[in-house]
Amino acid sequence: MRPFHLEQLRTFVAVCEAGSLAAGAPRVFLSQSAVSEQLRKLEQHAGQALLVRSKAGVAPTAAGLRLLAHARQLLAMSEAAWRDLQGAALEGTLRLGVTDYFRPAELAGLLARTQARHPGVQLQVTVRKSGEIEAGYAQGEFDVGLTMRLPTAAGPAAGRRPGGTPLRREPLLWMGAVPPLGAAPPAAGAPLRLLALPDTCSLHRFAVALLQRRRVPFTMALQASGVAGLQSALAAGLGVACLNASALCDGVQVLPAAWKLPVLPQARFLVLPPRDGESGFVQQARQRLVADFA
Repeated sequence: MRPFHLEQLRTFVAVCEAGSLAAGAPRVFLSQSAVSEQLRKLEQHAGQALLVRSKAGVAPTAAGLRLLAHARQLLAMSEAAWRDLQGAALEGTLRLGVTDYFRPAELAGLLARTQARHPGVQLQVTVRKSGEIEAGYAQGEFDVGLTMRLPTAAGPAAGRRPGGTPLRREPLLWMGAVPPLGAAPPAAGAPLRLLALPDTCSLHRFAVALLQRRRVPFTMALQASGVAGLQSALAAGLGVACLNASALCDGVQVLPAAWKLPVLPQARFLVLPPRDGESGFVQQARQRLVADFA
């Protein structure tokens, strides 16, 4: 057996999350050439390509996505082992606010694993829309906030709100029901039946603005209160929706090119930046949540 090197895996994760070698290098305190060499050795060790390189940056291959999941777990376990040996167990109550769109099928499992790794932490979790998470965090309602940011019409920057620690990027996708409930593209001139969360949701506003800019006729067929309701409506064939990749679920497919819908960008998920006067417990908990949730 030839085990993977943790430092190479750490570099691989940093590059995947940053989207390019140049952006990933500062995260692991290496030069871009050193990062490139580590990735070359990692791919050689894996025996297959792990990244697709383009002018826009890099993206993991199918094999790269599988390794990425393993790498995150291995790095989190390595950190947990070190902290355990140092006697640095976390203890306290953590109020966590999470956007409804963050890995909806996996969130419960992520929380369970985090709780198992840190049994001294009492998690109090609230799942809401990103805007509500950010507002609640600003008012001190949460100790840690996890939000989604979208590009704006003015450019790729996801708004001018305070930044934070990047967790992951996901492509936005047009989704609809799989056959036989899946419908054909609307007839010429017929409106698209759009499904979304209420208009207080940033992704609702983004999708509507994009369709209006591209002059795609649509009607708001249904507004769900949460992502789970939206997924159910999609699977039932009630219309189409713009969602992040991890929201793809049973009974729902990515709509093919024949629908001729606008090309979509990526969404960013991040942990909101620390507040002044934050306790050492919250600072450590944030760092560990980033490792657990990345």
